Amino acid sequence: MAARPVDKAASGRFMRSAITLAARGAGRTSPNPVVGAVIVKSGRVVAEGFHRKAGGPHAEAAALANLKAAGGRAKGADVYVTLEPCSHHGRTPPCVDGLIEAGVRRVFVGMADPNPLVAGSGMKRLRAAGIEVVSGVLEDECRALNPAFIKYITTKTPYVTVKLAASLDGRIAVAGGQSRWITGEAARRYVHRLRALSDAVLTGRGTVAKDDPAFTVRDCRGLNPLRVLLDTAFRTPLGAAIFKSSPTDRFPYPAMVFTTLAASRAKITKAEALGIEVVVVRKGACGVDINAVMAELGRREVTSVLAEGGGAIAASLLKAGAIDRVSFHVAPIIIGSDGVAAVGGLGLKAVSGAPRLKRVSVKRLGSDTIIEGDVSSGDE
Repeated sequence: MAARPVDKAASGRFMRSAITLAARGAGRTSPNPVVGAVIVKSGRVVAEGFHRKAGGPHAEAAALANLKAAGGRAKGADVYVTLEPCSHHGRTPPCVDGLIEAGVRRVFVGMADPNPLVAGSGMKRLRAAGIEVVSGVLEDECRALNPAFIKYITTKTPYVTVKLAASLDGRIAVAGGQSRWITGEAARRYVHRLRALSDAVLTGRGTVAKDDPAFTVRDCRGLNPLRVLLDTAFRTPLGAAIFKSSPTDRFPYPAMVFTTLAASRAKITKAEALGIEVVVVRKGACGVDINAVMAELGRREVTSVLAEGGGAIAASLLKAGAIDRVSFHVAPIIIGSDGVAAVGGLGLKAVSGAPRLKRVSVKRLGSDTIIEGDVSSGDE
């Protein structure tokens, strides 16, 4: 059967609908990606669905089920899906089987699945079943839905965003360490949104000792991220807010402590008795070894991390090449050179070696300015 001509304007419009649907699952699907699907017949949307949470129906299955519940049939329909339909058995059956059984005629795919278990095999099986496949529809926009999944599934390490709130002159606290509140309420609410979209929040002992933050999600709907603490000798009191569990925690344990052999065995035992996960790793140049931390988080299926520590944490992550994105919140105040720098020393020999941001966006929240972008090395 000859391939039907593709109406690019219509395919873009329907894929954008699928992208909007996919975004509704953000913060709920990890370690799976967010995915949206739209079923179209005679140029009209007849059903839609999105992946709501890990373990639940995938977007294609949800859309097909919604169509069936409404008394419709997918035979001869076009399906628009932001990510290549899966072809393997995981927590749910392969989506390609459902599409083939439903008798759909064409499948428009936003991007190929980077998962090695799929990696084109889903589209291959659809074509083998006589279903026309059009791939790469709004691919960049579809890829932008899942930066954490893409990194995690290809490297088994999490996607890391570092959040910093600083003055115009790059200070995160005054000389005495006091930092509340540099930014305004709107920016702080935005941080809670970032937490809700992240599997974990990472911080250091200094931040906990100074502010005793809970790092939970407030001011918006969402699950509490796993709290990850880097503490070389594990000196943080076990009564700290970061260790308190909540019914809305994303993981079965509220916190993970990464420490070294410098920690007391008795302290570790007490922490574990309280339900805190403690992982002893090798010591790194700036405390615990960052690469070991990221590898272990990946093994725990942590796909995204929001780093909310001080300048030392930011510098350690930069030196290790572990940061993928920066969310820099700039307040219209000036603190002075005796304040605490937003990022610790990087030991740079030349400006050309400085990490730079690409795909930069700038927005205003109240009186604050939010600058965000992906991190590249100075040599790129």
